[in-house]
Amino acid sequence: MKAAKIVSFLGVLAMTAVLFYGFTVGDFFGEGGQLTAMPWGIVSLVDLYTGFILFSMWIIYREKSLPVAILWTVGMMVLGFFAGSLYAFIALQSSGGDWRKFWLGKHA
Repeated sequence: MKAAKIVSFLGVLAMTAVLFYGFTVGDFFGEGGQLTAMPWGIVSLVDLYTGFILFSMWIIYREKSLPVAILWTVGMMVLGFFAGSLYAFIALQSSGGDWRKFWLGKHA
C-alpha cells in the first residue's frame, strides 16, 4: 500500500506542475482547437474521457455520499487525473491499510 500512496502522491505533484505549466504558458482554447482538428487528437480525447468516466464510476460506487461523489466526478472531468490522483491518495490514507476498503469503500 505504501507504493500506491507514493505513486498517487507523485501523480498529484506531476499533475499540479503540468496544469500550472499549461495554464500559464499555453493557450487552452487555441491549442484545444488544434487538438480537435486532428484525428489522433480526437482519439486521444475520447480515450482520456473514457478513462475519466470509468474512474468516476469507481468513485461513485465506493463513496458514501452521492453529492461528494458528484463533486469528485466534476473534478475528474475538469482537472483530470489531478483529481483522480488526489482521490486515490485520500482513499488510500483513509483505508487504514485495508485494500478491500480502498477498492470497495462503503461496500467493504
